[in-house]
Amino acid sequence: MDDKHRLMSLAPTPSDRSPYRGYRFPPEIIAHAVWLYFRFHLSFRDVQDLLAERGIIVSHESIRQWCFGAAFAAGLRRRRVRAGDKWHLDEMALKIRGKRH
Repeated sequence: MDDKHRLMSLAPTPSDRSPYRGYRFPPEIIAHAVWLYFRFHLSFRDVQDLLAERGIIVSHESIRQWCFGAAFAAGLRRRRVRAGDKWHLDEMALKIRGKRH
């Protein structure tokens, strides 16, 4: 197999593509920033400072977009309550020996 065919066979298929394609930073850095934000409940600026200590200069707005970008918004829309869904109350009235509690 020559080099041209070997490179073509290693090209990522659409299902193998990273959800971070199109971003300036490598997927590892993006994933680490998102992990820091959600795992340790840090602010975007705290994550920015931690990455800057490692020599990675990124804005807090980029981190916000990574954490709450289109994929996050799509997940919220999928979980939104739709008309016709069942609703459950979290309170109840209870009678014990004729007395309401």
